[in-house]
Amino acid sequence: MKSMGFSAVGLFLTLTANTAFAADPAEGEKVFRRFCTACHITTAEGPKRLGPPLAGIVGRKSGTIEGFRYSEANKNASITWSAQTLDPYLKDPKAVIPGTIMAFAGVKKDDERENLISYLQTLK
Repeated sequence: MKSMGFSAVGLFLTLTANTAFAADPAEGEKVFRRFCTACHITTAEGPKRLGPPLAGIVGRKSGTIEGFRYSEANKNASITWSAQTLDPYLKDPKAVIPGTIMAFAGVKKDDERENLISYLQTLK
């Protein structure tokens, strides 16, 4: 039997991993409904909730929505939200922004967090 070689195996594993772990915004919406809707809305306008609206969160600087009451820690964090900054924050908000008033303990499962971030990226 002829060996496949390392590069062919590596390519197969890369393609398999990318297919198996591709983030799904539809699944992310389900995660959002389970964890986030009690405090956040997904539109820029709507009924006020405890947390800020999340429409357009990707690319926005932390603590900057006019008229929303943020903790000093959140206002001073100077984080621009992206997939890379949202991932650790959504895993453990208080570890990323000590002093945040966000009471949420975090989304511990990597796949749920990836799907949630994929969904948040669709919010305009």
